Amino acid sequence: MSTVLSQEGKLSPAQEKFKEKILNPLFFWWYLMAKVPAGWIAGMRLKSLESAKAITTIPFKFLNKNPFQSIYFAVQSMAAELSTAALVMLHIQGQKPSIAFIIVDMQATFPKKAVGKTYFTCEGGRKVQEAVAQCLATGEAAVVDLRTTGKMADGTVVAEFTFRWSLKQRSK
Repeated sequence: MSTVLSQEGKLSPAQEKFKEKILNPLFFWWYLMAKVPAGWIAGMRLKSLESAKAITTIPFKFLNKNPFQSIYFAVQSMAAELSTAALVMLHIQGQKPSIAFIIVDMQATFPKKAVGKTYFTCEGGRKVQEAVAQCLATGEAAVVDLRTTGKMADGTVVAEFTFRWSLKQRSK
């Protein structure tokens, strides 16, 4: 079994290639169109992706609003999920055998109304790296809980999500 695990903060060549590709605005636009058209329509963006942290954004616009003049919770959920999924996708790049991943649970709170562009930040990259290592070492599924916080530009916290991801080696 061959593994490609990055050192603390350092990405493997496969991870660097994925990062460069997914952060390319044109590629990301096409990716959303093909794989997550609702995210494309909503204007979801991947703003930053590092080994430890990912940031996504969602604009406040007509198509994203609910009757209460704030961003609809499902739209916030898409951007929040992407901030955690981007870290998982980054850390599984280049792994042998490859790793499948899926959300098995989600919890959310919405302390304030999102009435402006919202930024979702997940700083769980190290936890993902540990889960990938566990999955590869044991051959068993690994579970990782990733927390992401949604804030408007003024720093107001509008949402907090925890996504539970299950990672499992694919058959060789």
